[in-house]
Amino acid sequence: MEGFCPLASGSKGNSIYVGSKRTKLLIDAGLSAKATKERLSQINVDLADIDAILITHEHSDHILGLKMLAFKMGIPVLANSETAKGIVNSFHECPKFKIFSTGETFEFGDMEIHPFSIQHDTLDPVAFTIKIDSLKLGFCADLGFATTLVQNHLRNCDYLYLESNHEPSMVHASPRPMVYKQRVLSRTGHLSNEACGQLLCEVAHSKLKHVHLAHLSTECNSHEKALGVVQEQLSRQGIQIEMCVALQNTVSKAIYFN
Repeated sequence: MEGFCPLASGSKGNSIYVGSKRTKLLIDAGLSAKATKERLSQINVDLADIDAILITHEHSDHILGLKMLAFKMGIPVLANSETAKGIVNSFHECPKFKIFSTGETFEFGDMEIHPFSIQHDTLDPVAFTIKIDSLKLGFCADLGFATTLVQNHLRNCDYLYLESNHEPSMVHASPRPMVYKQRVLSRTGHLSNEACGQLLCEVAHSKLKHVHLAHLSTECNSHEKALGVVQEQLSRQGIQIEMCVALQNTVSKAIYFN
C-alpha cells in the first residue's frame, strides 16, 4: 500500500503504517506482533515486508511490540540515541538499531525523514515529518505544548496526524489521581483539543488534504468533543479541513497516495 494508515492510536498502543513505492515503515510498535500483523493485513500489507520501525519515544504504549518485531523478527529500529538507551533499559536487550540525530534530516529508502523535538516526559521525544515524492506528511503526538519549532515543522504538510488528547474540564472531573491530572495537563503531557485546534489554525493551508486527530483519551475525551472543539476553532478562522479521529481498537481511515 502506498499511503499511510494509523493501526492504533491511544494509551493502549500506538502504531502507524507509512508506505511508498520502495519503502514500508511503522511509526512506533505499541501493539503486539499478532495484532500488528492482523491490522496490517486489513490494508493488504504483509508484516514481513516492513523495512524498519521508527520510534518516537520509549513509553510502553509505543514500544510494546518491539520484543517480537525487533528482537525476534529482526526488523531494524530507527531511534535517536537517548530513546535507544531507554529501549535497552526497558527490555535488557539490544535490537538492531539505526541511530538518527534529533533535528537532522535523513533518508531511508525513498523517504526523507526529519525528526524534531517535542515536549513530553521521556528522554528525547520526537515527532516526524516524512517527504515522499512531492508529498509532506506530519506525525505529531504525545506532546504537552506546541512550540514554535513544532509549528514551523508542521507547515506545508499535505497530511497531518496530530494529537487531540483531552478536554481539560473532563480531566479535572475524572476520578484519576491528581498526579495523573497534573501530568496530562502539563507542558510535558498531552495536547488538549483546544491546543490542537490552535496548532491547526497556525499550520493550515489550502493544500492540507486531511487531518487525523490522534491519541484521544478514552476517559477524558470523545470523538464528538474532539472534532467539535477543533472544527469550531477552525471555522472561526474560516478554515475547512477534512478530518477524522484515529482509532484505538481497529485500523483508522487509510490515506492512499495514488
